Amino acid sequence: METSQRDDQQRAAEQRRRELLEAADRVVLRDGPGASMNAIAAEAGITKPILYRHFGDKGGLYRALAVRHTDTLLSGLREALAAPTERRERVESTLDTYLAAIEARPQVYRFLMHPADEGQPAEPAEQGFDVGRHSAPLLRRMGEELAQVIAERVDLGPEGEQLARAWGHGIVGMMHAAGDWWLRERPYDRGLLVRYLTDLLWGQLAFAGERADGPGF
Repeated sequence: METSQRDDQQRAAEQRRRELLEAADRVVLRDGPGASMNAIAAEAGITKPILYRHFGDKGGLYRALAVRHTDTLLSGLREALAAPTERRERVESTLDTYLAAIEARPQVYRFLMHPADEGQPAEPAEQGFDVGRHSAPLLRRMGEELAQVIAERVDLGPEGEQLARAWGHGIVGMMHAAGDWWLRERPYDRGLLVRYLTDLLWGQLAFAGERADGPGF
């Protein structure tokens, strides 16, 4: 009976946590990096101390939201990488999956990757919250995931594991930096950025001619 009661309590706590994360998602979609614990608590219909009881602080809530969204993104990236198509098509599909995700939910992306400093002062309990410190593990996780896929699918010789990790983290860094710039400026549509980045990964830089009026590269 006691075991059953504990199981019921655990299920109820997990359900309540999911509900609070969904409320947080709604606020993040509305407010982006400016999403505050006060606003999230109000959306969930609870007080801020109760929200702290579940997540500890904004860092705890951030980590829970990050896992939620990163898991979804990684699932999409794995599917793109595993597609039975030509290698270039898989590369294009993988890049497009990432860029489509940040394009579809830009406020979530900004909350996860940028400090809440866009003209909005942080609440006292949130001062010192460093989004950069928390977002770095997300990028490392994506880099390791991609490195594993590269190592499994591409014969890179005796230095294969080292190369795969370097390439995995390098590609993720490129996706993140290029996607961040593109999301802010929107200079052209997503498909064109996918093609440009794929061309770069495909070695186009190595075969591009030097400008006659430039210093060389």
